[in-house]
Amino acid sequence: MNDPLAPQRSTGRGSGLRTWIRALDSIKIIDEAPDITLVSLLDGLADQHGDRIALTGEGETLTFRELAMRSNRYARWAIAQGLRDGDAVCLLMPNRPEYVAVWLGLTQAGCVVALLNTNLVGDGLAHCISAAGSTHVIVDSALVPRAAAIKDKLSPTIRVWRHGGGHRAAEDWPDIVREIERQDGAPLSGCERRAPAPDDRALLVYTSGTTGLPKAAVITHARIVEWSFWFAGLMDAQADDRLYDCLPMYHSVGGIVAIGAMLVRGGSVLIRERFSASRFWDDVVDGGCTIFQYIGELCRYILNTPPHNKERLHQLRLACGNGLRGDVWQAFQERFGIPRVLEFYAATEGSVSLYNCEGKPGAIGRIPSFLAHRFPVALIQCDPLTGVPARDESGLCVACKPDETGEAIGRIGNQASVRRFDGYTDTMASERKLLRDVFEEGDLWFRSGDLMRKDAAGFFYFVDRIGDTFRWKGENVATTEVASIVRSYPGVTDAVVYGVTVPGHEGRAGMAAIATEDGFELEGLRGFLTERLPSYAQPLFVRIRSALDVTGTFKLVAGPLAREGYEGATEPVWFNDHATCRFIACDTALVRSIASGNRRL
Repeated sequence: MNDPLAPQRSTGRGSGLRTWIRALDSIKIIDEAPDITLVSLLDGLADQHGDRIALTGEGETLTFRELAMRSNRYARWAIAQGLRDGDAVCLLMPNRPEYVAVWLGLTQAGCVVALLNTNLVGDGLAHCISAAGSTHVIVDSALVPRAAAIKDKLSPTIRVWRHGGGHRAAEDWPDIVREIERQDGAPLSGCERRAPAPDDRALLVYTSGTTGLPKAAVITHARIVEWSFWFAGLMDAQADDRLYDCLPMYHSVGGIVAIGAMLVRGGSVLIRERFSASRFWDDVVDGGCTIFQYIGELCRYILNTPPHNKERLHQLRLACGNGLRGDVWQAFQERFGIPRVLEFYAATEGSVSLYNCEGKPGAIGRIPSFLAHRFPVALIQCDPLTGVPARDESGLCVACKPDETGEAIGRIGNQASVRRFDGYTDTMASERKLLRDVFEEGDLWFRSGDLMRKDAAGFFYFVDRIGDTFRWKGENVATTEVASIVRSYPGVTDAVVYGVTVPGHEGRAGMAAIATEDGFELEGLRGFLTERLPSYAQPLFVRIRSALDVTGTFKLVAGPLAREGYEGATEPVWFNDHATCRFIACDTALVRSIASGNRRL
């Protein structure tokens, strides 16, 4: 436990203005040397920090020197394979230090590395490999069976490499580890060095694909180095910091932001393959972590765990992440004594970025007036169901007033990478994210697809995704807000809300799928919701499950549940009966009654 008399380095670094200034100072290096990339800094970081730990995982540690050497070997392997600038290589590997060495090395050789979601199987996995246009695929030995199952669906021109181990279904796939060990780890010579430019593609990061097949978002070298230095400044990262990272490394936060922000400052990252609420405090305390990179749901899971004997013995000075709800925020910070929370919002592929440097619970960010030019974000009126923007008599979009919900958009320009849109590999998908003639003829904006509101003080709050909102009884219902209230009922451990069609009725009725624990009482839920929600927003159906499905980034999956509706559910479904003012079983007779129009809704 920290000595209470020892100098503390946490709370004094948390003022909003100070944080913004640190972030701006941090990226001055890019302004002064616009050609730098993270891979161009790698050998210099190795010289500077040498045997300091850069990345450590379960049974695997890389110092700064070892990381550079390992990356140089992968670069030479790519060159030996005849890979040219812009050629794509897919990487299917769980979280581990080697993951970073692979993509740093391959991008150093000019390759584009597609970071494959390790949860994908079958057609979804085959689609992502095809979308990348890859010539090579590197598959971790633990995931070989998954890749072997789609062997016949891959182009015969694609060469698959297994990373360690073996598998009978992939005996003809060579082991890339043996090839890497044959390569020299010294810095690349002048004739070998490819020196990718900042605007060159470096990575492909896929969307979650919850509403269709995943899209591959383009991440340039400029964006990687910008994120690295910007977040290093926001977090005030130092060489003695160690960041706890259990987020998927195939996504931008866990695999790029968390890693790059520590590397450029000489700090280290403790990598875990997956999140474990029961093991969290052992990892953080025993690992000497000072920063926790979170997704909001992780904080809620930790908060719901029984007391742990190490939960107040940690050295955490900062929790940094996105999606932390206001009610969880305050309880999480108070129970565990977290000095500072830095919440942010950012779209992987887009130009909308918000940062809550003031630590206001529930808000996702605020843009100080002196940074408005750097973060040109606006909210526009739109139909929350279709996303069609409202336009005035002159044909321009209509800006939202304070506390009015609208879509968040970010202006696109060419002066700085934070105002760029590098798009997807699918040009049509890229075009759908653009909005023209917004506030003046000829201007161009990126569409986030997210509904937000901004209060009079300038703080932004997330409301819902466009399309997740549904209309019932002529009113728009935000699924995120309703789910938050449902989750606050005693005994509900998780909840997702969505709209379902009902015969003979316009719009969609609200339905909540909930996971429960001991202490949950269905009888009290209706009164609880009635006190907190208008009648049109109260779920008409409640489906009780043992657990809810989530994506790799802990986003609740509603699509399949919405398609099953109330009549196709395999678990118990309860109907919010206004006639008796209680929940009643939604059995076959009731479903028929609703379909016939005999049941009042």
